[in-house]
Amino acid sequence: MISSNTQAFCHRLTRRANAWAAVRGNQTHPRLLGSVKFFQTQAGVLVLAEIWGLPGQEENPSGIFGFHIHSGRSCGSTPERENSEAFSPEFTEAGGHLNPQENPHPLHMGDLPPLFARNGYAWTTFLTSRFTIRDILGRTVIIHAGPDDFTTQPSGNAGAMIACGEIR
Repeated sequence: MISSNTQAFCHRLTRRANAWAAVRGNQTHPRLLGSVKFFQTQAGVLVLAEIWGLPGQEENPSGIFGFHIHSGRSCGSTPERENSEAFSPEFTEAGGHLNPQENPHPLHMGDLPPLFARNGYAWTTFLTSRFTIRDILGRTVIIHAGPDDFTTQPSGNAGAMIACGEIR
């Protein structure tokens, strides 16, 4: 028997999202595309992500990718930061993890569960009470090249930003 909470969440997913981001890959990953949708519920924000074109085993043997909401408001670039190894040139304006309370990682407002990919495809849905739609509107969602270790400060050592989307 399906619980009333499960029915409510399934119903929510058939409705229009309260916010969403169209995700695109960096220059090295031009075929990386997807969407992240955000649905406000009484229990928190329901997040639904569907991503295609993630790097394969040669580049990321684990198939696990760091996934975060960043504080920046654009997937653009700032020329003076283009040579930094930690940033893809086109995503330097994405900023760091959204963390207005200055919590240690992995307790940032923008820390999300990782994406698990198979054959370049990842699909996930989860409920979080770390933020509201209002908290994330205008921010960026980032996919990193590797898995988040949930330990390294300040951001989990997940590698370069390989995809970005602006939350609208």
